[in-house]
Amino acid sequence: MTGRLAAPAIAGLLLTPVTAQQPPNFHAEARLVVVHATVTNERGEIVTDLDRRAFTVYENGRPQPISIFHRDDLPVSIGLVIDNSGSMRPQRARVEAAAMAFVRASNALDDAFVVNFADKARLDVPMTHDPVVLEAGIARADSIGGTALRDAVALAGQYLAEYASHERKVILAITDGNDNASLASIEQVQRVVERSEVTVFGIGLFRDDDERVATRGRRELDHLAHLSGGAAYYPTSADEVHAIALEIARQIRNRYTIAYMPLNQALDSSYRRIRVKVVGGGRGVVRARNGYWATPRPAAPP
Repeated sequence: MTGRLAAPAIAGLLLTPVTAQQPPNFHAEARLVVVHATVTNERGEIVTDLDRRAFTVYENGRPQPISIFHRDDLPVSIGLVIDNSGSMRPQRARVEAAAMAFVRASNALDDAFVVNFADKARLDVPMTHDPVVLEAGIARADSIGGTALRDAVALAGQYLAEYASHERKVILAITDGNDNASLASIEQVQRVVERSEVTVFGIGLFRDDDERVATRGRRELDHLAHLSGGAAYYPTSADEVHAIALEIARQIRNRYTIAYMPLNQALDSSYRRIRVKVVGGGRGVVRARNGYWATPRPAAPP
């Protein structure tokens, strides 16, 4: 795939049942569900020293047997989704620098791509390991137009579902405004995020000139981050974006990978809710995706 890709129709993206062997990819005959979890203590600091016995996983409220557990720094496939609307022009240089700092602080085996968006979302850099190529793609955008954040996240999620080379998949979205141009609804984007099994992190530089608009923008970003096991941050200025981007990179490199074999192995297209708890309760707060769709694997093309 080359150059630019138009924002996709948000339909028909099927969950591939996650299966397992050694990291970074999981393959096995029995169906496994893989969950990536971040644990923080009461001060918000990342907890990295827990073992398998510290975790309990529930599916639809029922405890599940953990089959695989890792706390290694595994490589990730990353989608950088960067607001290119006209209002971003004054802070675009600092946002670009923060995005590149995030890439450089990530695992050396990560691959990444760039989706720039204004009133339309476009793939400016296909999946690559080369930070120089990424930097060129980030910097060549011209800030103009509206804000189609939902379309951009949906495009990135679908691209990850098709082209990610690693089991762990992440979107980092940086925006400064409420969505005013997308064709996709938040429900459609949620379905793409759930079915592509991607974790969404957001940095929102929302302006306060219309608090109702900013509140709506935060609500959507919070929703996508929460359901996928990510997090959203709202700095008061672009000067803080660099430090936040580095913190997100550190969180991604310190996640636990937990795989379990569901007691209910039926692929009945139902939505299964997932909850991950740390034994003892007070040791940490867990962020992980909220669930998955038990959908059969699509038939391989001839």
